[in-house]
Amino acid sequence: MKNPVVQKFAPFVLLLIVAVLALFVPQLPSYAGEYNSADIAWILVATALVFIMTPGLAFFYGGMVHRKNIISTMIKSMVSAGIVSVIWITFGYSLSFGESMNGIIGNPMTHLFFKGVVDGAPTLQGGSAMTIPLLLFALFQLMFAIITPGLVVGAVAERIKFTAYILFIVLFIILVYAPLAHWSWHPQGFLFKMGALDFAGGTVVHISAGCAALAGAIVLKSRRSKLEQQEIPPANIPYVLIGTGLLWFGWFGFNAGSALGANALSVNAFATTNTAAAAAGLAWMFFDVLKGKKPSVLGFCIGAVVGLVAITPAAGFVGIPQSIFIGMVAAIISNVASHAFKLSRVDDTLDVFPCHGIGGMVGMLMTGIFASKGVNAGGNDGLFYGNPAFFLVQLKAMLIVVAYSFSVSFVIFKFIAIIMPLRVTEEDEELGLDASQHDEKYGRNPSKS
Repeated sequence: MKNPVVQKFAPFVLLLIVAVLALFVPQLPSYAGEYNSADIAWILVATALVFIMTPGLAFFYGGMVHRKNIISTMIKSMVSAGIVSVIWITFGYSLSFGESMNGIIGNPMTHLFFKGVVDGAPTLQGGSAMTIPLLLFALFQLMFAIITPGLVVGAVAERIKFTAYILFIVLFIILVYAPLAHWSWHPQGFLFKMGALDFAGGTVVHISAGCAALAGAIVLKSRRSKLEQQEIPPANIPYVLIGTGLLWFGWFGFNAGSALGANALSVNAFATTNTAAAAAGLAWMFFDVLKGKKPSVLGFCIGAVVGLVAITPAAGFVGIPQSIFIGMVAAIISNVASHAFKLSRVDDTLDVFPCHGIGGMVGMLMTGIFASKGVNAGGNDGLFYGNPAFFLVQLKAMLIVVAYSFSVSFVIFKFIAIIMPLRVTEEDEELGLDASQHDEKYGRNPSKS
């Protein structure tokens, strides 16, 4: 199966087949229904905001790797927009939000090629009617699906082959992301029915990506630079700042948009998002100072992103004051975890698991502690408000998602390694992936940097 001819032609042929099949799927758009114009306007904006997080992530990661790997790192995040968009429209959305099959996965035929989405009723099976067209909901959810595999890039950067990562995106969306989205966000999903709360993707996006990142780092093993204990300075810290700004900006759509309407709940989620990011950025930076370091740009930027991660599952369920505590605690825990991983044999290049995986776990548990029906009547009261049972539900859901996403992602990486080269050669790694994988370069010749 490692036939280079097959590997060369297979992606184009598959895309061509999908494009031809799409010609035979008739759709007559009809937006009959009762919609709220303000809700439509806000979710259109929120959808665009979530999309801008993907180039933001590319800048964020691209600025932290070696100069000879900037382009290869950035494109792995951006190419997800192409791959996931096609999968989502063909059958990915249907797997996530189609007719539920025992609360485990959606029927892939329900919305094949968006059948029944463009002209469908604005409801999900067993759920309440929405005030926006179903198509807008599907597009909003698409942006979440796009960025999730892009998060994994940071853990496997500087050594994974581009073609292998393309296949990872395909398998991850089908086998990991779609089931988790169905479990957590479909009204018939088993985690949803269990009572677990994930407002905007603590489990579905961040824990899944963080655990997949850990699995990828283990399978790929360490970079040569880590084995030789070489210190690699970030290629472009201004890129990291730009990326952080775009992520923070886009995260308002990520979290506040998950209210699915222009309402008071979206305002609360907007406020908690900003507050947690601010507290976490400061906490990471000040904690570094306590350890004898100087306040750093990278420290504030990484901390802010950790705060955004941690508040994601809680944004629409907790109060604004509590979001300060959530951001600070998440930053400190992730900071300690990041330092521990640097001393370990696991080479998570850009600390994706300590920041996104552990940050998402902290957020899920903090939701179980600080959630309040006073903030969201459709939610629950947490441990802090006298309901330990809900905290145990969150803990159980978190453990299920961690176990599933790590184990399946580990199998995915192992499977890819069997059918094609997963890692670049030592020569290509030394030359840099920009040149060896894409025949492109950033600034000076990467082989001379």
